[in-house]
Amino acid sequence: MNLPQIAICLVLAGTLAMFLAGRWRHDMVAMGALLVCVLLGLVPAESAFEGFGHPAVVTVACVLIMSHALQLSGAVTAIARRVIPSGGGPTLAVATLAALGAALSAFMNNVGALALLMPVAIQVASKQNLPPGRVLMPLAFGSILGGMTTMIGTPPNLIVSGFRAESAGTGFAMFDFTPVGLSVALGGLAFVALVGWRLVPSRERAGMESFATGSYITEVRIAKGSRCAGKSLADLGRSFREADASVIGMVRDEHRSGPPPARSPLREGDILLIEAEPENLAALVLSLELVLEESSLATEAKAAEAEEEANKDESARAAGAEDEVRAKSSGAVGGGGEDDGRADPGAAGGGVASGAAATSAAGPETEANTDRNGELAQQEAASRSGGRADGADLSLIELTVRPGTALVGRSATDLLLRTRYGINLLALSRRGRSSIRRLRSEPIQAGDVLLMQGAAEAILGFASEYECVPLAERALRIPDRREAPIAAGVMGAAIFGAAFGLLPAAVSFAAGVLALMAVRVISLKSVYEAVDWPVVVLLGALIPVAGAMETTGTADLLAEFLISTLAGGKAVLALGLILVVTMTLSDFMNNAATAAVMCPIAISTALKTGSQSDPFLMAVAIGASCAFLTPIGHQNNTLILGPGGFRFGDYWRLGLPLESLVVAIAIPTLLLFWPLGAG
Repeated sequence: MNLPQIAICLVLAGTLAMFLAGRWRHDMVAMGALLVCVLLGLVPAESAFEGFGHPAVVTVACVLIMSHALQLSGAVTAIARRVIPSGGGPTLAVATLAALGAALSAFMNNVGALALLMPVAIQVASKQNLPPGRVLMPLAFGSILGGMTTMIGTPPNLIVSGFRAESAGTGFAMFDFTPVGLSVALGGLAFVALVGWRLVPSRERAGMESFATGSYITEVRIAKGSRCAGKSLADLGRSFREADASVIGMVRDEHRSGPPPARSPLREGDILLIEAEPENLAALVLSLELVLEESSLATEAKAAEAEEEANKDESARAAGAEDEVRAKSSGAVGGGGEDDGRADPGAAGGGVASGAAATSAAGPETEANTDRNGELAQQEAASRSGGRADGADLSLIELTVRPGTALVGRSATDLLLRTRYGINLLALSRRGRSSIRRLRSEPIQAGDVLLMQGAAEAILGFASEYECVPLAERALRIPDRREAPIAAGVMGAAIFGAAFGLLPAAVSFAAGVLALMAVRVISLKSVYEAVDWPVVVLLGALIPVAGAMETTGTADLLAEFLISTLAGGKAVLALGLILVVTMTLSDFMNNAATAAVMCPIAISTALKTGSQSDPFLMAVAIGASCAFLTPIGHQNNTLILGPGGFRFGDYWRLGLPLESLVVAIAIPTLLLFWPLGAG
């Protein structure tokens, strides 16, 4: 062992120890490892940051953004609403949820898929009288299993493809991971659905939120073309029951009444007062094609104001043009004034006629310009008030009304919220009382929780002025129904381009992100918020470190140890060891970091055994995706820790048999679809 090999081994050992200790963020540890390698001369200084331009890093960032766009568009919510069964036993419910999580994770970020389905899982658990954890853990594991089925399903697959491109000249294709990954995923899902969920410890839920605000009372309008129009509350009963919501009043033709009769048809323009939990409000509004009343009023008011301003400007320009024509006409009338001081009737007539003709000719153009300006003004106002362009940039913040403040006894109308502060009161939560007349005219009481919409600075300024206590920013967004097919179509096109080799994966998905921005499905602010920057830094920093393992010969050294000492020179045993070691590391450290560390060892092991490198790289991809023993091995496991009420040692009860099953399925399928052959 020479000095560079000793140095890189010490760096790797220290890096792994710091990963396992968990006292520092993974991206900080990775960046520290990179800088130490540069200082020791293991990585050339001029190449230190080349990893940040690696195609795998770019693709990971783009996939995260496109996944976020699918979330914002409501596409996944619509799918879940149609797929999750309303009846059946717990086995069917768990199987459906886990399968849906796996299917979504194949084409979007695993964490995003889990986050979208977690509220649905908790509702399913409540309906089935199960502890939330018995539904959440199968869902989390199912979404992890689904990620291994495509190249974009999880970052380790992208990293493995990148290493294959460097060693063999070309990376893996989009669906090269599918034969083995799908076999493992199907076997794992079957086990989780039929047996595994029963192994999950029964724990009390720790709670989804750090506070509880109770149900909100909000007003929704039945918009033109809504599926509610012409139907009765009895017809819509299932949707309200699924959202655990109730109608407590109705406004029709400006007259407030109690809940309409169950069989009475609803009309377009009716306003319903709905009481619902904040987590269920967005799904209910989206599924019934309703519109939040205060938000729609703000849009209409701003559009009308903008249109009025545009009309005033256009009228002023038209008046100026007319004055100019008249001035020219006056010049024509007095054309000979300097000569003889007399007016020429013919010239006068010609001047007036010309002025009239000019005005007449300008009329249609002026009207057209006015229409266009009004339309643009409406679009601009709609975007400012939560439309497709900028709706994601608006904040929804809950404020608690303190006793004795100037808000008590005043209504949203009294406060002139829209005109003075540029914010809207979307909903009100009042414990113990739900008999409000109208949201905008209801006197605010001490202890009320107000859901405010607007720019964060404006809401917090209002809260400061009236001594309200901000609770939290709500992730409540009512998507435009037109966005879901657009987001799904762009994602499909990007996948098609990468899968069939029309474009490199990084380029295809970058083009998809640009397209989503161009059609305003996702805003510029959301693009940068969607990227998991610690993961990007982790990958960009570790790729050069992994390269140092190859250039110093350390990967060959470790591979020799695996083969001669542990595998006895047998390629199949070496393949199994690569899978098990990768899986074990992934249970305690970031899966992307695990893949970056293990890929050079896998390639060297293949060369030492005279085998193809592909099965060994595929073993790394499978192993890095299977972190089921601890809550720290994968972000999905961490996400369910609190809501499921789990302890650190609860995961192995389902995770250990599941990992054993993965090994039992993966080894023969790897040998079947990726024969060891001759390297």
